[in-house]
Amino acid sequence: MHIKDYKLDNMCATLEINKRTYYKYRNTQDKDYYDYLLIKEIFDESKKTYGYRRICDGLLIKYGVIFNHKKVQRIMAKYALKPEYIKRIRPNYNAKRIEENVKPNLLKRNFKTNIKNKVWLTDITYLIFNNKRAYLSTIIDLYDRRVVAYRISKFNNLSIVTDTLNQALAKEKDVHNLIIHSDQGFQYTSHEYKVVCEANGITISMSRKGTPIDDSPMESFHSILKKETLYNNYITNLEEYIAIVEDWLEFYNTKRLKNRKKT
Repeated sequence: MHIKDYKLDNMCATLEINKRTYYKYRNTQDKDYYDYLLIKEIFDESKKTYGYRRICDGLLIKYGVIFNHKKVQRIMAKYALKPEYIKRIRPNYNAKRIEENVKPNLLKRNFKTNIKNKVWLTDITYLIFNNKRAYLSTIIDLYDRRVVAYRISKFNNLSIVTDTLNQALAKEKDVHNLIIHSDQGFQYTSHEYKVVCEANGITISMSRKGTPIDDSPMESFHSILKKETLYNNYITNLEEYIAIVEDWLEFYNTKRLKNRKKT
């Protein structure tokens, strides 16, 4: 099968349409329609929050397809795929990245290890319901993808990250020479975060700026969490959503621990 036909079959199966429907739309609408369907799929999976740059990353991760960001931006504007952002709270002008604390990417997309507590991945994601949001900070072990620690807060601040890290350190005593990998968010470039890591013999690694694929296991984890909590439950408020997330994290860890591979 030609690779183009394979991708078309895969796309049609994913979107639950047949080839006849695809060719009908392609011939009656415009040359952008096939690309629009792929872009819309990533956009919908993000709960309509991704801009064109993250759509490009999503297309690369899911389909291995490289799109020009200007083309994606144009198609999104053409089909009115506009991210639904929540009204921004007053900006925290003290929450700035400290450039001197930015560290190089030590993983370089090598997401395999046979040793527990060798590499931790960490990130913050949002939990949104009815125009209200909370933030989830998570640390996972790259060895078996278990959740080492997590914190949920109504504030995206330094405390949510340091509290998560301290919780992980209280559970795992042997972390000397461990690598912890994150993005370049202001929390991870703070002096407080740096001090805690150095005091425990932890080496800091960071993704390149604006390159979420450098932290794809963490991105994938948060994507699965949202799909299996937000979409699979009847939720009436943010507090219920947070409770469901906490239950899911316990379920996820229990399941993963049963299937942990041996060193």
